[in-house]
Amino acid sequence: MNTHDFVQKYGINRKDTDSVKWDGMAKSFDGRNDLVPMWVADADFKCPDEAVQAIENFASLGVYGYTLAPQTYKQAFIEWERKRHHYECREEWIRFVPGVVSGIYIIIKALTNPGDAVIIQTPVYYPFSDAVKNTRRKLITNELVDNNGRYEMNLDDFEQKIIENDVKLYILCSPHNPVARVWSEQELDRVFDICIKHNVTIIADEIHQDLIFGDHKHITSPIVSQGKYSDSIIMLTSASKTFNIAGLQNSFLVTASIELGEKIDEELKYDAIHTGNPFGYRAAEAAYRYGESWLEDFLKVIEENYQSLKMILSQDGRIHVYPLEGTYLCWVDLRECVFPDDVHRVVQDIAGVAVDFGEWFGDCGKGFIRINLATIPERVQDVGKRLLNAIDA
Repeated sequence: MNTHDFVQKYGINRKDTDSVKWDGMAKSFDGRNDLVPMWVADADFKCPDEAVQAIENFASLGVYGYTLAPQTYKQAFIEWERKRHHYECREEWIRFVPGVVSGIYIIIKALTNPGDAVIIQTPVYYPFSDAVKNTRRKLITNELVDNNGRYEMNLDDFEQKIIENDVKLYILCSPHNPVARVWSEQELDRVFDICIKHNVTIIADEIHQDLIFGDHKHITSPIVSQGKYSDSIIMLTSASKTFNIAGLQNSFLVTASIELGEKIDEELKYDAIHTGNPFGYRAAEAAYRYGESWLEDFLKVIEENYQSLKMILSQDGRIHVYPLEGTYLCWVDLRECVFPDDVHRVVQDIAGVAVDFGEWFGDCGKGFIRINLATIPERVQDVGKRLLNAIDA
């Protein structure tokens, strides 16, 4: 299916549907609900037809009592990981969690004590820092380095901070949100090697693992260096970003380690998390089994949106649009044309656009914005022009 046909078939107006992205802006944007929403990381497209049909089939039963997870649900995920990521996952390694963020909270509580240090790499998805602080752990930040317009890990600083703070846990974002990096196997091997050397357990947030562009290849963390680090890794992922079903609250926690698995099981028991939403099970399974062609068409739309936005914004040579290797989130540097303290005013008040502001991802993100490309092309083009005109003004 070409991108025009995909947009025509699956594009949807989500305003007045109780969408957080469309109808919940006021809390984060000074009471305004009239902005063009390019923030929250979900999409303005219907999910695959087969996922909708699976939900409708279950709904037609008319009874929604306590429901087991279908055995076929885990198998669909296992087959997807094998086919898309060459990862041979076993059923006994999989735990259900409602979401990746809740999974991070569960792991932190299961594997560390209040006051223990947890390291993250900024700028990064802000619920990481919230999870560390809200569980009363010590937040340690290792800033990524901008190397000629492409972010890299500062591993010397990473290791030094682990040593100085006796870090217990590392939260990896792979692919990285918001800078859209797809980490190479060599990069992952080096950072994991440091973690193992200093007895640091790894949480790998891989929720964007299926959203990869160009020649880049996502390496699932447990298979780095042929599984050398798998007993120290807990991977979190979901069909939610891939197929736009985040509202069904259905994610996977995966670890090959018996010891880590047992500790997590204790925490899951303590938090009374036993089973999930039956609609989520069925939608995820159907999407994994039948949604691959939908995903390929969706990726084409994102790629074209990125190229379109980049072309528009490049008319102002002071704006830097970072390469989109993975995710559908575009990281943009406005510091050469807008004072960092003025970014909110220019983007929100003059351009009339709701974005994720860079400092939300850490102090080093101030002066940047993150733009969600998972929407119709006309909206992306409109936002690009709005931003150019606001900067000119």
